Parts: sequence; C-alpha cells; structure tokens
Amino acid sequence: MTRASLTVDALVVGAGPAGLAAATALKGAGAEHVVIVEREDEPGGIPRLCAHTGFGLCDLHRVLSGPAYARRWVERATAAGADVRTRSMVTGWLAQGRAEVTGPGGLLEIDARAVVLATGARERPRAARLVPGTRPAGVFTTGQLQQWVHREHLPVGRRAIVVGAEHVSYSAVLTLRDAGVRTVALVTEHPRPQSFRLFDLFTRYGLRVPTWTGTSLLGIYGKDRVDRVLLRGPDGGRREVTVDTVVFTGDFIPDNELARLAGLSIDPGTRGPACAAGGVTTACGVFAAGNVVHPAETADVAAQRALSVGRAAAEWLRQGGDRTVRCGTERVLVADPLHWVVPNRVDPAHHLDEPVLIRSRVFLDHPRVVVTQGGRLLASHRLRNMIPNRSRHIPSEWWGRVCPDEDVLISVSSPVA
Repeated sequence: MTRASLTVDALVVGAGPAGLAAATALKGAGAEHVVIVEREDEPGGIPRLCAHTGFGLCDLHRVLSGPAYARRWVERATAAGADVRTRSMVTGWLAQGRAEVTGPGGLLEIDARAVVLATGARERPRAARLVPGTRPAGVFTTGQLQQWVHREHLPVGRRAIVVGAEHVSYSAVLTLRDAGVRTVALVTEHPRPQSFRLFDLFTRYGLRVPTWTGTSLLGIYGKDRVDRVLLRGPDGGRREVTVDTVVFTGDFIPDNELARLAGLSIDPGTRGPACAAGGVTTACGVFAAGNVVHPAETADVAAQRALSVGRAAAEWLRQGGDRTVRCGTERVLVADPLHWVVPNRVDPAHHLDEPVLIRSRVFLDHPRVVVTQGGRLLASHRLRNMIPNRSRHIPSEWWGRVCPDEDVLISVSSPVA
C-alpha cells in the first residue's frame, strides 16, 4: 500500500454539519488549504439519512428535510473551497497535528497546522445499557435504523417499541413509519417526554403513538427474532408487550477515540474533549466542534456553534499558530442535578460571543442558575425550566470576570419539578 504525505493549514475530521460548518468558517476567515476527511461514502452526516423535515432553523433560518439540509452544508463547504475526502478515516496520530489517514488511495499522512475534531456522537447500544434477556435480532439504535431503512433499504419488522422520548426518539418513530412499521409506544423512565410539545402532540394524535412515561425496559426476549419485551410501569407493575423490533434512542456518548489518542483531556460530564470558548482544547492547535463536545445537540445548533470554532481556529492560524496557546487548566464544573456545561474549561483569552450551554439530569421548574468562583458570585440567571436531554443556555458576560488559578462552579437553586 502506497503512503503519501500532504501539508495543510487545517484538517477537519468529520463531514457532518459541524465539520462542514467549521471548514466553511475556516475558509471564510482566510485559511488557505482546508481538508475534511469523512469515513462514510458521502458527506453530510446523520441528517442525510433523516427523510423528515425540521432541520436548519437555527443556522440556515429555514426548515428543510434532513437530506436537503445536508446538501446545503456540503454545497457551502465546497463552494468555500474546502477539500472534502470521503471514505477516508483518521486511524491515529504520528505526531501532534500529523494524522495517519486510510483512504481509497492508500495511506496518507496529513500534516496540519490546526486540527478540528468533529467526530460527533453515537447512541449507546443495548449492550452498553445492560438490558437483560436473550439476544435476538431486531434491536437497533436510531442511527442503525436509519442506515437500515434509508441506505440499505432492508425490511425492519412490523411492531416496534421505541426506548426514549427525546428529540431523536420522535425521529425514530418517523423512520419506522417510512419502513411500514407500527410503533406500539415510546417508553421513558422520566415523568414526561423531553422533546418539544408539538412533537409529542403530533405523535400521540397524528400518528396515534402513545408515550408511556415512568416506564422502564426490564428485558428483551425472543429466540431468533424479538417477540416480546418486559416493562415496569410507574406503579411498579410488570407487563409483557408483543413486539418484533426495539429501538434504543438517545443516551449519546461522544466519538472521542481520536481525542483520547491525541492526549486531550476529557470532561467527565460530557465525556468529550474538555474545551474552552472557541473549541480550544488542552492540546495546542487542536479544536473540537459539534456533538463530540456536547452530546447531543440538534444538527443546526451543532453547526451554528461550529462556525465560531472554525473562526477561532482561523484566528489562531492568522496569529502564527502559537504552540503555547491552549485552554487553561481551571475547570468549569457543575453541581448535581446539572449534568454538564460547555465550555467547561477557563480561558480568559477567549471570551465567548455565544451563550454557555448547560444540561440537567432532571426536570426543574423556574431554576435559578448561579455561577460562582471561590464563593464569589459571577452571575445569576432565572430560567423558565430545565428538561433532561435538552440544553438551556445562559449569557456569557460573566466570562470576563473569571480569575485564573481557580475552578468555576455552576449550580441551581430550585425544587425538582
């Protein structure tokens, strides 16, 4: 196998909406040679497999189907001059900023002045959720289901149950409908759905799919194919439901393998690369964007925030690529019941021009979010509510008041809803 080498200004790993947006911003801000590598056959990420509408409101300011949305970002990146290379996978790092890429032409070493990791996130499969029972066919994550239906055009089943009631869960219901599969119900351990009220109403009354709240999946059973699941309801009672398909949705984890191989610090909350404003990581010249950083935002939110990462990377290149510049060691921590915050590292040199994302593990009504450092109040904000699996944002004006050498703590003062 041949081995070639290439020197670029910026290497973007991942051609989903975030990677494409970061590359577009890099080119727009003056970076000359920007290469995007994507392991799939086509760029565009998960949206290209989502036939339903609802994409593009935050970043493109219009509502598009998933494939149309993916095409828009591919067109923007290529029109800006980014070099998109599909069926190419970064398999490791030969040195800082030097990636080993395996693609159709063999092995390629890419020496990049700046790297943007936009490798996304994935749903935890059944094995990682430790669901007991037998091991029959017919168990999917949403991503596997979309590949199965919209790319491979394979039959799925006839009766399904969807585990989860967040944004992606409703996407799974629509994909099952496209495959001619009846969804018996969405089940969630939470007391109510975590997606938009409109999605819930449309699914309940338009598609006639109920949501069983306070319900947990205890087991999956079947010999060759799933034939039933065991559920526990809010009253503690158990019941079996006849289905031949189970779809696990949500519970996202970042695809952080390349970040770990690059020696980046991993945030314990997001489980993605620890980042300051602008996607600055703990390694010089390495930035992170999209759902590898905040698992998992909608595609348009990920793309919108990735634009600022691309601009930050371009600014770093314009300033000469100082190899001593990296995010600070001071952390931005959250107190229970908060789950994570992005950015989660202090970097006074990069003040935010966009809100800080926070996420809660539980429902909260009218929480007061308090930002402190060493007992000193930096900010306090009242939110209308907080919902598990959905981020809320707080203004970032307090960032300029952060002092070095001490962690920042974000907490809430509110009864659980």
